[in-house]
Formats: sequence, C-alpha cells, structure tokens
Amino acid sequence: MSISVGDKIPSGKLQVMGENGPTPVSTDELFSGKKVVLFAVPGAFTPGCSMTHLPGYVVNADKILAAGVDTIACLSVNDAFVMDAWGKAQNAEHIMMLADGNGDFTKALDLELDGRGFGMGLRSQRYAMIVDDGTVTTLNVEPGAGVDVSAAESIMAAL
Repeated sequence: MSISVGDKIPSGKLQVMGENGPTPVSTDELFSGKKVVLFAVPGAFTPGCSMTHLPGYVVNADKILAAGVDTIACLSVNDAFVMDAWGKAQNAEHIMMLADGNGDFTKALDLELDGRGFGMGLRSQRYAMIVDDGTVTTLNVEPGAGVDVSAAESIMAAL
C-alpha cells in the first residue's frame, strides 16, 4: 500500500550533486523539522516533465517558499548527474534536484511506475506532496497521463 496522508516519510538515502560529485542526503535530514514540497516525475528530460511539471515549480518557487516552505525538491529515478544537468537546463536553482537512482525510496513509498513498455524500466509515478516535519500532509498522485493534481498550482492551493 502506498504512502498516505498522515504517514511518516520512510528513512532512506537519496543523492544530490555536490561540489565533488554525487552526495548522499538522508530523508531524515531532508524532512525533519522542515516543511517540504516534494514532487516526483517519471524521468528527467522527458516531455511532460520538462515542458510542464518542473517549469511550473521553477516559475512559482518564490511564491511557494514565501508560503512557509523550507525546501522544494524534485525527485526522479535518475542518477545525480542527470538530475543536476536537468536542473541547470531548467534554471531550477531554487529546487533541490534529488536522484533516486535505484528507485529504493520510490519503492519504499510504493509509488513506482512500470515503464518497461516504454523502455524506461522502473520509474516514479508523477506526484506531489507536502511534508511537515517528516509527516505527509498532502499527497496528490496523478491518476493517469498529464500534469494536473501534482502541478505547482495545485500544491500552492493546498499550502
């Protein structure tokens, strides 16, 4: 059963690109004592993710942060090199680009997407959540293709 509103975020490790290469970030470090907007995409550089999902958060980052959010984070089952390059290509300097390279965190949330039919392997479903001190307070999982309930505007309405 997938993570739900009221659940604690599971402990795990993700990666970001640091000055000296991929750097681990624990979910405890990321979420403890903070209000975080986390949104996930099926893949960096894919059309819906690059044309709609991430750009919506880039454009609205100031408004989201002004609403009391400490961190906006974008997660994908990609490596830290890809996430870093994608963030730079999208001018996402106010968004933490999180790599879940093996999909372990995505599996722990039970929000996997089987993209094998498209040659993409295991990916993340498209979703957005608000996490307050490690507890999920809002969870919007897209029911199908497209960017609607997980869009920046939907999350801003929930803040």
